[in-house]
Amino acid sequence: MSERTEGRRSRASLPSAKAATSYQRRWFAELKERAAAGDPVALVNADAPQEILRAMDIPYVVNQWWASVCAAKQKSGAYLRLLAERGFPADQEQYNTLALASTFDDDPPWGGLPPISFVLAEMTGDVLRKVFEAWQRERGATFLGFERTIAREVDPHWWDCIEDDWEALIGKPRIDLMTAELTGVVRHLELATGRTFDEERFREVMDLVNEQQTYNRAARDLIARSTPAPVTISDSIPSVMIPQWHRGTAWARDAARTFYEEVRDRAEKGESPCPDERIRLMWVGTGLWFDMGFYTWFQETYGAVFVWSMYLGIAADGYIRHGEDPLRTLAGRFAAFPDMINAPPWASEWYAKEAVHNRVDGAVHMATTDRRGNYFVNRAIEAAGVPVLQITGDSGDARSWDQNTVQAQVAEFIEKRATPVAARRRAREASSR
Repeated sequence: MSERTEGRRSRASLPSAKAATSYQRRWFAELKERAAAGDPVALVNADAPQEILRAMDIPYVVNQWWASVCAAKQKSGAYLRLLAERGFPADQEQYNTLALASTFDDDPPWGGLPPISFVLAEMTGDVLRKVFEAWQRERGATFLGFERTIAREVDPHWWDCIEDDWEALIGKPRIDLMTAELTGVVRHLELATGRTFDEERFREVMDLVNEQQTYNRAARDLIARSTPAPVTISDSIPSVMIPQWHRGTAWARDAARTFYEEVRDRAEKGESPCPDERIRLMWVGTGLWFDMGFYTWFQETYGAVFVWSMYLGIAADGYIRHGEDPLRTLAGRFAAFPDMINAPPWASEWYAKEAVHNRVDGAVHMATTDRRGNYFVNRAIEAAGVPVLQITGDSGDARSWDQNTVQAQVAEFIEKRATPVAARRRAREASSR
């Protein structure tokens, strides 16, 4: 797709998806008003503990959300050129650099980000560390980083016990380190902002997050067992992810409940965006923000529905935590978060489990060049009996995306590999009724 080509829009039909998008615009306008009045604003990476900021009423923008806005507005190519002009690499961590690049644009989406005072992120690699150090150097934001740790021993079926046994699963040293880092961040924010970290308020935030993800789990499970699927990922991504960036609020909890109720009502009535569903697909990787309409073409042509994305899946399995010490429990939520969606064997076995649970007939894996473990993810899904097509792309970089070429690749994959699997699945399910 050339940069001059307008990306295809998705056809989200759920009221919750439309309501979430409207809410996000109102919220962003209010955030900019708060910033203009003197409130400090943080930029937070998706795998960083935003709940601390929520409890302290420090407004924040999620780096990956803003990147998705920039990509959807077809800005990615221009922004990566802006980085290159300033001596930054334009071919590494593109998705994570668009927010910084947008600050060099005279006409950014939605009027642009407000001034950023703090950046919170886990340092999953040397490149990502440099990205957030650049925020400090270029924009004067204080970078508050969390170390990336690795487990010596792993239980690949982590989803069975992580809610309550997270310390044993992740390991005491990793939890100890992140708890200490969280304590340091709280102290820094208290000194820098004059605000006080209130544990009771923090407990309320943590409880609201658990409630929100419980509704997401119910929705995930309902979609998994429903034929035809009551929603596609064009609906579920905005309905899940926008509330996810507002975790710890009553609005986000209620939005997740509304999404579940809409899915439930559709399933009970047999309503579906693709009543003639013949093939169920999963999308492995981050959202294709600059071409969200890509997913819809296949259901219209083949009855092939993308029923699964990692956003609802990880909301269902990756966030819920119970514990007496709320700060340590928050460490239990994030100390191993990248392991769940990126690092084998946790990530690879989880994707395979989700493929089986959601009864998919094929997986399309958009693998970025800097993501480790692609091979192991593909191998695990294939071992579960689900064929995989790996395509190359980056959610934050439309420069090399050729929608016609990729569409043809996926079409051939559906015809030759997913269709026979779907036929066998439907036969099995028919015989078991």
